[in-house]
Amino acid sequence: SAEFGFLYQTGNTNSSDMKTGLDLRFEKGVWRSLLDLDLLVKKSEVTDDNGNTYFKATDEKWTLSSQTNYSRNDKEQNYIYGNIWFEENEFNSFDNQSSISTGWGHHWYKNDKASLWGDFGPGYKRDLFKATETEPKKTADTWIVQAQALYIRKLGEHIEFKQLLSLKQALKSSANSIYKAETTVLTKLISTLQLKFSLILNYNSEVETNKDNLDTQTAVAVVYSF
Repeated sequence: SAEFGFLYQTGNTNSSDMKTGLDLRFEKGVWRSLLDLDLLVKKSEVTDDNGNTYFKATDEKWTLSSQTNYSRNDKEQNYIYGNIWFEENEFNSFDNQSSISTGWGHHWYKNDKASLWGDFGPGYKRDLFKATETEPKKTADTWIVQAQALYIRKLGEHIEFKQLLSLKQALKSSANSIYKAETTVLTKLISTLQLKFSLILNYNSEVETNKDNLDTQTAVAVVYSF
């Protein structure tokens, strides 16, 4: 599926932005793979040396995340997962952030209307902090514990609710930990077209003194499934 929309962002940035993304899913037997690619572009009004104003792309953020699950049987009740994540973000304290994790997961609950997945495992994370007026660029590496939970529920024939919770908890006390909550409501317009409402809360425990720990994104997008 592919999506395109706009969002209002608060925290380190207050702006109206353009958001686009691609979501690929592959399932065969005991294998299940997901690949998500998201791009956020901010356009701001700037003034050149001659006093002319125009809109220019001033900041951008792109995120790549992928996970592959190997189920012990076709029922997907227990699975082993591998997860990679990379983000390049001009809005916050980091040039980029990345992590890799593997562990065990379980399909805790499933019926005709709702499902709940959860997984947990060790991993490794790297943060590249931006240079400041007093500090050069620096890289922070740490071992992490990663945990994720995804709840999906059908609210009606054409409405679906999703709640994702995830954490990347640093094992080093002074290192940055990441906590994320994403709430999504999908409304089907036609068989291949959906309207998506989303609220994302992203919290970094260690940031620059002039930056906020919490960033929020509220977005509306059109999603096309193919």
